[in-house]
Amino acid sequence: MTLSLYNTLSGRIEEFKPVREGQVGVYVCGLTVYDDMHIGHARTYLAFDVILRYLKYSGYNVTYVQNVTDVDDKIIKRAREREVDPLQLSREYALRSREDQKALNLLEADVYPTVSSHIADIIAAVEKLIASGHAYVADGSVYFDVSTALDYGKLSRQDTEHLSRHRIEPNSNKRNPLDFSLWKKSGKGELGFDSPWGFGRPGWHIECSVMSAKYLGGRFDIHGGALDLVFPHHENEIAQSEALSGEQPFVKYWLHTGFLNSSGEKMSKSLGNILPVREFLKSHSAQSFRAFILQTHYRSPVDYREGGIDAAGKSVARLGIFRRNLSGIAARAHAEGGSMAKDLAQRLSEDFTLAMDDDFNTPRAFAAVFDFVRGAKGLKLGNESQSSLASALGMFDSVTGVLGLGLSGSSAALTVEERKLVEERDRYRAEKNWVESDHIRDELARRGIKLVDTANGTQAAWTG
Repeated sequence: MTLSLYNTLSGRIEEFKPVREGQVGVYVCGLTVYDDMHIGHARTYLAFDVILRYLKYSGYNVTYVQNVTDVDDKIIKRAREREVDPLQLSREYALRSREDQKALNLLEADVYPTVSSHIADIIAAVEKLIASGHAYVADGSVYFDVSTALDYGKLSRQDTEHLSRHRIEPNSNKRNPLDFSLWKKSGKGELGFDSPWGFGRPGWHIECSVMSAKYLGGRFDIHGGALDLVFPHHENEIAQSEALSGEQPFVKYWLHTGFLNSSGEKMSKSLGNILPVREFLKSHSAQSFRAFILQTHYRSPVDYREGGIDAAGKSVARLGIFRRNLSGIAARAHAEGGSMAKDLAQRLSEDFTLAMDDDFNTPRAFAAVFDFVRGAKGLKLGNESQSSLASALGMFDSVTGVLGLGLSGSSAALTVEERKLVEERDRYRAEKNWVESDHIRDELARRGIKLVDTANGTQAAWTG
């Protein structure tokens, strides 16, 4: 089986064939940096993190671009409220966003282009669109003429006639209600840049077209983001990018993630139901969030549940303890022995690949990992050869690495809460408070975690 994925543009599952053999270009829309990254954003970036990891695991040379929108009306409004420079505000939140992504164990992009550092490129693109008849100037602003776009609405499958009557706010400067801004005239005292049409700033959509083309070429493989970007953002990107390059299609595969919901509603700043990543990580581990999210397919919505996060954290903890125990057995094994572990590793490799090749089906991938763990319960020191156990450990690390679980470090063995319980028990033991110490030991045992007291401190062992 070869990798297949759901393409929003075609509305069907397609076999993945990159534009250039062995090379994959990926562009994921980044944050508008006027506030902290929240876990709704993280749901999308985490999904693409695993997609990127799997593409690399599959042998592709991946170039990953994630833009930073540092020039935007929301940034200007927030900066005015705080009486600070807009670009200073956006730089601070861009840095905090990178810190949050690192804390979530997200792969770094190869490039994080900002709007403010690509103004000349954006102006050149807008000039080209005007010269080719795809855009027009009106009162210091520039608009894209949607009537010149081939098959406008093909990504979102929107009825453009309906949109023009009911979805678009009227603007007397526009020829057509669907026309969208490429360059916006800046008001007095607002952030802006000099241009042939006057002092202003880029529209939202043009930035992604320009920066993706600059770093990935006029046609590349995967463009992604959350489902709410399909229209108007990605629809407008297609219209202006294909007008600029003349290539069809601009992007070969469009991938979109489902929303992270709270009580059935999408998490968003406008609804006031968001949870910043750094607040979430004060009481939960990054692995627990990752496991919770990845047990739902990336295209499906996820309803945030504290109980679900806790359960996912316990599952990751057991995987971490299992990994440490398997590593211990492998280190003490003899050169000669059976090959059951190697056979389990081969089955894990096949099942994991089948799952991920099926439109990055992470729920099935997780099931393959737990099937491997159940099968490996029968592995005993003395029965398996060192090479067989090494194969099993290596494959386990490879597939959990694609899932980004970070299980090779000892800190992954227990959840934040469970590590605190172990520390609390150590304190009780030092105080010779055996009643409370045993109470914590029994609580962890109920969770499947056996504590072993050694000369080097307390260690956890997996009990199944």
